[in-house]
Amino acid sequence: MESKLVYEEISFSEEKMRKNSLFDSPHLFYDAYCLLPGQSQKVHAHKDSDKVYYVLRGTGRFTDGDEEEDLGEGHAVIARAGVPHGVRNETDENLVLLVTMAPRP
Repeated sequence: MESKLVYEEISFSEEKMRKNSLFDSPHLFYDAYCLLPGQSQKVHAHKDSDKVYYVLRGTGRFTDGDEEEDLGEGHAVIARAGVPHGVRNETDENLVLLVTMAPRP
């Protein structure tokens, strides 16, 4: 059985948002995205893949198409294939997201 203790995989970088791989396969990936205050993932789109963000810690400002919303711990949001999406940490606290995307681009 493949298993990971998520909290042990969380790490940050002063330079930019850090993507910490939890699981990876030819079909999907499952990462912990770690954003310090002021860091972001620029708005982008994936032609053929859906992405789900789950807020594990903190609050993120999510962009999904023309919508933008602040979502805190326990919230999940899906970015459907082809829809521009991204996230920013505009708070004074660290932001940790669990992110999965399928199919893998």
